[in-house]
Amino acid sequence: MNRPQPNDYPAWGETYISKVDKDIFEVLEEQVFTIPDLFQSNADKENFAYAEGKWTLKEMLGHIIDCERIFVYRMTCFARNEQQHLPGFEEDDYVSNAHFGERNFDDMIEEFAALRKANLYFFRSLNEVELNRKGIASGRAITVKSILFIAAGHIAHHVGVLRERYHVV
Repeated sequence: MNRPQPNDYPAWGETYISKVDKDIFEVLEEQVFTIPDLFQSNADKENFAYAEGKWTLKEMLGHIIDCERIFVYRMTCFARNEQQHLPGFEEDDYVSNAHFGERNFDDMIEEFAALRKANLYFFRSLNEVELNRKGIASGRAITVKSILFIAAGHIAHHVGVLRERYHVV
């Protein structure tokens, strides 16, 4: 699949799209295994935050799960030619209202894997027409294909943060 073009997404999307450095489906499929492995191998740090006011590992994983759902909802809407504008979301508010700290970390790790596995069926079902459809989310036009790349790149971004600031291995 060809990469989305800059006119297919808002400027902020480049931060994530640029992190997809190989076949998009290869990246999405690898994340089914690499992300759970990364969090599981650092389970002893699940409540660690690198600074005051920063998310814990558990909150970071919860954020990743929330975003996976939001991205797929947006993709579904736009692939089905929804004409309504979709709202944005404030990630910090979502995390602070989610009670991730009370959840079982192993369950959250499994949840991500199950969610991504299920979403892969949807991702693979999209044809070229659906992938190129645009919709409005957070007040900006974006294609389904761009959201697909953003979903993969968003996780790659957070893996970088985890390695750099949380010193996960």
